[in-house]
Formats: sequence, structure tokens, C-alpha cells
Amino acid sequence: MTDLGGPGDHRARGPGDGPKAVASQIADAVESLTTLWSVAAQEASLRLSPHQLRALRTVQAAPGLNLTALADGLDIGAPTASRLCDRLAAAGLLERAPHPDTRREVQLWLTTHGQRVLRDVAGRRAQALATALAAMEPAERAALSRGLRGFLAAQDTTPGAGGAQGR
Repeated sequence: MTDLGGPGDHRARGPGDGPKAVASQIADAVESLTTLWSVAAQEASLRLSPHQLRALRTVQAAPGLNLTALADGLDIGAPTASRLCDRLAAAGLLERAPHPDTRREVQLWLTTHGQRVLRDVAGRRAQALATALAAMEPAERAALSRGLRGFLAAQDTTPGAGGAQGR
């Protein structure tokens, strides 16, 4: 495994540093992060499913999008997206409004309450992550940061891997 204890010490120590071994470690870390994220979201003022949170985040990122765009963004069918929006609207988190130019189209907007809930969830998630990072040694945090930057840079240059060329 790579020694994370000292600056500039990037020597590989064995087969545990190969792409497949590191991919397995990352998968474990992502699962742990997902659990941390989920627990933080469940501690928010309003409990929402991961699917509901994704829908709200999608609307937050593209205010006024229509139901078809939401369904596409979540990779679900339009009837499922419609029922999801019904539940979110009933909870006071989402608002449906007629499109000003197309009477048949409905736009989706977060309510003030929906925006507040998303801020609460984001704050709790950030705090949970900061707590976990604070428990790491400074050199480990620095190595993680360097590794993540390297990963993102590699993603941007790898065709079909979700990077800039794969988008």
C-alpha cells in the first residue's frame, strides 16, 4: 500500500496498489460515505428518501424544469416521477406551475420550505463529513485531497468514464 505518512513518499509497496485493489477500496469508501450521507439526511428536520432528495436536488439545479426532464434526470418513468412530485408537493417541498408558453407543460419549483430542507440536509452532511475528516491525520487528509484531485483529472481525460469527453 502507498505510504500516506510522509510528503513526497509515493512508493508503491505491493500488489494492493493496483487499479483493481484501489477500486475495491474506493467502492468500500463510497459505501461508507453513502451511509454517512444517508444518516445525516435522516437526522434532518424532515425525513426524505434518497430518491426524494435526488428529485429535490435535481429541481434545485434546474429550477422550472418539466416532469419529463425530471424523469430523465432521475432515470425513472414519467408516471413514477409524477407520483414522486405529488408526494413532494403534498409535503410542501415542491410546487407545480403551468408553463407560461405551453399550457400542457408544467414547471417544477422548490418551495421556500423545500429550499430550507435541502440546506438543512446539506449542512448536516457537510458536518458529518467534516467530523470524519477531522478524525484523520493531517497527512492522510492531504493524501486524500491529492488523490481525489488526481482521480478527477483522470476522469476528465478518460473517454467514456464520465469525464468531460464522456459527457
